[in-house]
Amino acid sequence: MWYSIIGTDAKGSLPARLAARPQHLARLEALRDAGRLKIAGPFPAIDSPDPGPAGFTGSLIVAEFDSLAEAKAWADADPYLATGVYASVDVRPFKLVLP
Repeated sequence: MWYSIIGTDAKGSLPARLAARPQHLARLEALRDAGRLKIAGPFPAIDSPDPGPAGFTGSLIVAEFDSLAEAKAWADADPYLATGVYASVDVRPFKLVLP
């Protein structure tokens, strides 16, 4: 089943986000390579694809897991959570309708 993982960034977390990004992306690439990643990306803090020092307000990941518990465990192990980039993470079942 698909699950949405929404991480909400802590204020002032851009330096930590940039430092942890390689580890964060490696985990996403592993999901992609296993055919389990539908979409992933950050929410810019301003209306721009490159927000510069304004940074980001969070991220959205939609990925396939065997259960909600597995999706939560995967999200709990994210480097962005461990390093304080994310102030909170919400994991929910997601029903893909389109495309």
